[in-house]
Amino acid sequence: MAASKSSLTALTLGAVGVVYGDIGTSVLYAVKEVFGSGHVPFTADNIYGILSIFFWTLTVIVSLKYVVLVLRADNNGEGGLVAMLALASQSVKDRPQLRRVLLLVGIFGTCLFYGDGVITPAITVLGAVEGLEVVSPAFKKYLVPLALIILLGLFMVQKRGTASIGRFFGPVMVVWFLVIALLGVVNIASDPKILWALSPHYALGFVLNNPGITFVILGAVVLCVTGAEALYADMGHFGKKPIRLAWFTVAMPALTLNYFGQGALLLHNPAAVKNPFFMMAPDWALLPLVGLATLAAVIASQALISGAFSVTKQVIQLGYLPRLQVQHTSVKDTGQIYLPFVNWGLFATIVLAVVMFKSSSNLAAAYGIAVCTDMLITTILTFFVIRYSWHYPLALCVGATSFFLVVDLAFWASNLLKLFDGGWFPLLIGGVIFMLMMTWKDGRRLLNQKLQADAIDLKSFLEAVFVSPPLRVDGTAVFLTAGPGTVPNAMLHNLKHNKVLHQNNLFVTVRNHEVPWIGLDKRVEIESLGHDCWQVVIHYGFKNDPNIPKALQQIKGHGCELDSMTTSYFLSRDTVVPTIDSGMAQWREKLFSQMHHNASAAADFLKLPNNAVVELGSKIEI
Repeated sequence: MAASKSSLTALTLGAVGVVYGDIGTSVLYAVKEVFGSGHVPFTADNIYGILSIFFWTLTVIVSLKYVVLVLRADNNGEGGLVAMLALASQSVKDRPQLRRVLLLVGIFGTCLFYGDGVITPAITVLGAVEGLEVVSPAFKKYLVPLALIILLGLFMVQKRGTASIGRFFGPVMVVWFLVIALLGVVNIASDPKILWALSPHYALGFVLNNPGITFVILGAVVLCVTGAEALYADMGHFGKKPIRLAWFTVAMPALTLNYFGQGALLLHNPAAVKNPFFMMAPDWALLPLVGLATLAAVIASQALISGAFSVTKQVIQLGYLPRLQVQHTSVKDTGQIYLPFVNWGLFATIVLAVVMFKSSSNLAAAYGIAVCTDMLITTILTFFVIRYSWHYPLALCVGATSFFLVVDLAFWASNLLKLFDGGWFPLLIGGVIFMLMMTWKDGRRLLNQKLQADAIDLKSFLEAVFVSPPLRVDGTAVFLTAGPGTVPNAMLHNLKHNKVLHQNNLFVTVRNHEVPWIGLDKRVEIESLGHDCWQVVIHYGFKNDPNIPKALQQIKGHGCELDSMTTSYFLSRDTVVPTIDSGMAQWREKLFSQMHHNASAAADFLKLPNNAVVELGSKIEI
């Protein structure tokens, strides 16, 4: 979405709805978890100190780190951990060992995003419906089933796309931020002196007087900044200015007022700690507030789910996952996609989380460790970008990132205390996905090595073929090859079994690059091989949408005119056979073989017409 097409106001409104849904719903549980932990005694000084820590956490991590610094690290206008990873790896491409380490670290951070994608919908929806318990304790036994029904409805509508409901995200979240700000103002009015907690000396005083308690509660304080990664990830959709404007004019003021309102309430009514957010509201407003909170939680969850679809597609094109079925849900916006496998895989894992943990408080123990690890990785990658890509002085780079690194490490270390209380859950999810990604990457490398070892040079082969050419038939044959300059297996099988050669032959290789976008001017390279044969290389970024027939339209004027009615696409359908002697561990080879077998058809992924595809199989041992 470009600023030239939409007004700044519309983009800012959209940013409020999509970018800040997650962090906007943190008011449901953040204060409750800090004071409900039992670690912080109820004294006026402690309440002032905790509120000050909340405010300065938002200021340092969100305002300074993400909004001011990290948003500057755009990869051709795109943001997010995958874009940052690509930027960092490109900046150290002349240091292969360091690049390999950064890629591993960045991919692991991307895997943890899925752990966050499981916990966020679970904790936000549960946190919202738990407001019913404030209305009446009788609702308690219905909370988990109700949360599961809401989540099921959310995942069932994903295949329809977000375009139809997306236009309501902004207005609903603006209403949400106005309501939480109003609740805060009403409660602050009962004790305006609570605003003195904006001063950092209250935070410093609490830390100095209670260093041990501070370290323990940081694991709960971090809940107030969950969703900070989203504002960087969504930069490509909205741009820097609308995201910054939405934060400083809507999201941060509303969050600050609400947190301080909860603090003012706790000063006068410590019993409200069981659910301070909902107990801020008068009785008559409770049910409408629960409804609005549930809607906000659904919107916050939607942003994570859409993000999981987008990240998965990017990771597939970077070569770390097999092809999955991708459905486009909008004819206008190519970024709006639906991946059935990811959708229902996420849903099944979220159901497991809700059933296992049963409440937002229990889920809060699982929340944070994955987020803090991602924040830590973002800081590390940022250093390499500003040092090796922007070429800033070393002292400035160290100074700019070491402060945030210390802050991130403090939160990360505190969250490690929650490892056995639930923090293991998102780490387990991230670890399993990381294992799958690395198995796929290593398996593809072994497969390509095997193909290269057995490959026949294309130019030499064609010279030999045309010494005594086979029968030429009308039309164009497009052969998909893993690498340029080699004879595709599909062509060998076609000559062996059909004993014919088409009038025009294109040998097409698809190259995916570690940049978000490759423009049309750099999309296609073509080289004539003689005898009406051409070598074609098609380039895509990890956010481009592969479409081979569309890309091949660009070769018109190079002596080869494609007619869709007389063009056939030949693909090699390789069956991977694990062997004992070499390569990966036996279980990983079997896993790769299964992943390779279950990958969605290349024809669908590359948008090849179903009635013009010929697949010829072969077995390859790795």
